[in-house]
Amino acid sequence: MLDVTKSLPEDPAELRAFTSLLLAEVKAQAVLIEKLRHQLAGHRAHRFGASSETAEQLQLALEMSEIAIAAMTAKLRLPDDTPADKRKRKPIPDHIPRMEVELTPGNTECAQCGGKLRRLGEDVTEELEYVPGRFIVNRIVRPRMACSGCDCFTQAPLPSRPIERGRPGPGLLAHVLVNKYADHLPLYRQSQIFEREGLDLDRSTLADWVGKSTALLEPLADAIGRHVLAGQAIFADDTPVAMQAPGTGKTQTARLWAYGRDERPWGGGAPPASWYRFSSDRKGEHPKDHLAGYSGWMHADGYAGFEDLYRNGAIREVACMAHVRRKFVDVHKAQGSAIADEAIRRIAGLYAVEKLARGLPPDKRVHIRQAEARPIFDGLEAWLNAQLPGISGKSPLGTAIRYALTRMARMRPYLDHGILEIDNNTAERAMRAVALGRKNYLFVGSQTGGKSAAIAYTLIETAKLNGVDPQAWLADTLARIPDHKINRIDELLPWNAR
Repeated sequence: MLDVTKSLPEDPAELRAFTSLLLAEVKAQAVLIEKLRHQLAGHRAHRFGASSETAEQLQLALEMSEIAIAAMTAKLRLPDDTPADKRKRKPIPDHIPRMEVELTPGNTECAQCGGKLRRLGEDVTEELEYVPGRFIVNRIVRPRMACSGCDCFTQAPLPSRPIERGRPGPGLLAHVLVNKYADHLPLYRQSQIFEREGLDLDRSTLADWVGKSTALLEPLADAIGRHVLAGQAIFADDTPVAMQAPGTGKTQTARLWAYGRDERPWGGGAPPASWYRFSSDRKGEHPKDHLAGYSGWMHADGYAGFEDLYRNGAIREVACMAHVRRKFVDVHKAQGSAIADEAIRRIAGLYAVEKLARGLPPDKRVHIRQAEARPIFDGLEAWLNAQLPGISGKSPLGTAIRYALTRMARMRPYLDHGILEIDNNTAERAMRAVALGRKNYLFVGSQTGGKSAAIAYTLIETAKLNGVDPQAWLADTLARIPDHKINRIDELLPWNAR
């Protein structure tokens, strides 16, 4: 333990050494706390949990916590020291093909005296890389050159890499990220797959890579967020995610929020994008924070937490017809109700008009909707009002009708504005990846782990929306972003992929 009672050193060199030691201890304690929390959670689950709790689920829990630790380490720039009890990293197996790249200083003459350089030796750095279908090793050779006329030495610098002092190449990091967040393959299963290739990459190593990669890519996710909020109309939705409650060994319900921009239905030129945010609960303050400064239309469900956003008029709500239809579908499936069936038929008429309007400019969409959809919409609202008095207020059908009537006024704007949609399906589609991934992990270990997931989903899902291969794009981006100027980050967005 550092003796903090001593006065701080005045010498700058001593102060830097003291600071480095302090940061190292902070990191060590943070890692120890996370490990002890999960050990306690594991013991509790083993002792008191249901019989279905397995070692596999604990692997998933540890995985999410280790990602959070790595992201925190990268964000705070804590020293990446190696614990004394950590096993030594094994060399990359010889059977993996090598691709040798030699980096020379460029000049054959000494920069100091002009004498001829002679080769003394070389430094070799091996970087494990993945190209679609196979692993390779980039063998980076940097000759050490000495001047024959003086004591000067020179050597080409090692290129910037996504993870400092790490051995994964950008293609391998992209492969791990896409496997986890697009193909829903947990890290411990990826580790097992790599082991069959003769590669010793344990789950904690992969979690470290994921946490540090998402921290590096965060400015790109922020740029996508700014692009989404520049739209005239956005789509919003959220979904629950279990998060470990600090110090309890239990979980609490956190949320992943998705905000989308997609102007393709009305021929807009802006690229589509999905922006994800994580929060520890569902309080309305979170979307208020996410959408600070936004002005325009927002397609959303009837979540009460959004109401505060609409009060000052900067954000105007567009309700979702798909939510209305879904309630009648549920009633029809359960009861075979003729009234529910009729409601579904009338709503189908509205969607038939949307097929005609899809892809047309906003003014033509408005013309078609006014001529074709408005009579159907008005007729649906009048018919629902006529049905309600004869139906029990406590019945599922009565609940569905009342819900529809409370949302009709907030759905009407789509009839008058060609940039709006009849439903919020754009945001709901953005949540499918989260729903599928949620089945493959137990919970996120912390807010930092949830933030890492939100960054990864933002990048991968936005690439997919733009018809860009997320793995190829991420591999290229991870190779370029360490040296890329932050004020030119938009050049790396997926729709600008070279």
